[in-house]
Amino acid sequence: MYETKPWLKFYDKHVPEHIDYPKTTMYNAVKQTSEKYPESIAYDFMGYESSYKQMIEEIDQCAKALSNLGLKQGDRMTISMPTTPQGIICFYAINKIGAIASMIHPLSPPSQIEFFLNLSNTTHLLTLDKVYANVEKIIDKTPLKMTILTQLDQERVDVPENPKIQWWKYIMAKSYAEIPKYSMQPDDMAVVLYSGGTTGVPKGIMLSNFNFIAEGTQVATWMDLSDKDSALAILPIFHGFGLGVCVNAVFMGGGKSILVPSFTPDQVADLIKNKNPTLLFGVPTLYEALSRNEKFQKTDLSFLKAAFCGADTLPRTTKEKFEKICRDNGSQVQLREGYGLTEAVTGICAMPLGEYREGSIGIPFPDMLMKIVEPENTKEAQIGEDGELCISGPAVMLGYLNKAEETAKTLKKHEDGRKWLHTGDIATMDKDGFFYFKIRLKRMIKSSGFNVYPAQVEDVLYKHPDVLEACVIGVPDEKQVQKVKAFVVLKDPNKESKEMVKNLINHCNENLIKWSCPREIEFSRELPKTLVGKINFKQLEEQEIKKLIAVGKFKGD
Repeated sequence: MYETKPWLKFYDKHVPEHIDYPKTTMYNAVKQTSEKYPESIAYDFMGYESSYKQMIEEIDQCAKALSNLGLKQGDRMTISMPTTPQGIICFYAINKIGAIASMIHPLSPPSQIEFFLNLSNTTHLLTLDKVYANVEKIIDKTPLKMTILTQLDQERVDVPENPKIQWWKYIMAKSYAEIPKYSMQPDDMAVVLYSGGTTGVPKGIMLSNFNFIAEGTQVATWMDLSDKDSALAILPIFHGFGLGVCVNAVFMGGGKSILVPSFTPDQVADLIKNKNPTLLFGVPTLYEALSRNEKFQKTDLSFLKAAFCGADTLPRTTKEKFEKICRDNGSQVQLREGYGLTEAVTGICAMPLGEYREGSIGIPFPDMLMKIVEPENTKEAQIGEDGELCISGPAVMLGYLNKAEETAKTLKKHEDGRKWLHTGDIATMDKDGFFYFKIRLKRMIKSSGFNVYPAQVEDVLYKHPDVLEACVIGVPDEKQVQKVKAFVVLKDPNKESKEMVKNLINHCNENLIKWSCPREIEFSRELPKTLVGKINFKQLEEQEIKKLIAVGKFKGD
């Protein structure tokens, strides 16, 4: 069924079936954009604007500095930065040298920094002066030879003099000889991003130049992106969505990336009002927070062309609230849901303009194939049947770093001769080629022998008028193996009561099969979030297990 590509008839007029991608490196691709739009603004950071021509000059200078500090083709350099010019300039400079960029969270604790530096075999590091103390604790346990420090404000942290530490400000001001020419190829590994680690130890995901260029060009084409467009880069650059879409895809199309180093709803509402971005990208919690923000509710949005939501299931109530505010303020924008995963850089499918199918993550981008296979094999499932979502195309990763066995389980050659990425996600496809995400295989709850999909239960809870946020988990239980428990944040905390618990359980009973309904509901003032703003169900699961261990009802693994 997937081979007929039924989704093609829903492509917008400007979206082709195939794209002619630049067969080059990421640095060269951005340089091509700079030659096309030299005076257009590439990025805006807290009021400072850099043209594409200026940005390439900064990248070239950084590449010379890194080469002078000993970084060579094939070496690994870690960038541990928020979304800032330094992080982005360094990212493309590493690529120009032919080295590999490893992207991690700047607030990673020492043990995680040690893990990431050793896994990637990092010799050079760029990070903030304010977090260097965390690096200093583990530096002798890693291959690190050189650390470059930068600062985001005037208050410089006192760091002891050390020949293995350089300051960004100084290395970017020196004169250097031209760097040697490197022979990096489009299919060579260029970037290592990391899986969230919610089901164990994070894995290093190896991505090539071509992976990034293809995914970025697909997104830019899908949105008809040009130098007239600008996007808020709210999501962090250590995450595929932030780096692949908010930065690289924008640069592929010649647009302006408005860099946001940290997120608060007020700050983003101000940026939207003052910077007038044509494109918004975010996760559901971001759109929910914006929709509740009084500043945003009163902002003229006539400039807004498109808004995309990914990384987690979008509740319909969030979508409707956001779109109503847009309509009330001069924009007919639809909040379009998409789907992606770091193993394919980030977004590889989205809802086309003018279409809305409830619960659908949309249709594949040009040159990307998606299909549903029966669990535990490679046979394509029937239309409308649940199965594992598989992806093929130019955005699919090279594999997992130093994990050949994990790579072989995830990347498989099917009968059609193509390499397919097994996502571990349960989904369906309808007759028109629209896909519907159900649940991550590893998050499925087994209760009394039945499969329960938390996202389905959460969706029902979100439809209750008093519910603001919900997260459903499986809790170990002697009778049921796992019982279904829901954590709920109410719009009005004063309504928390036993009566409300009954009310919510009755609401679920009316809309779900009996075994999917929560056996227990716990109210909370807020739910824990991951680094990119998704509700952290794993943290809630761990909390529940600790409680059970404490009272002797669970012995652990």
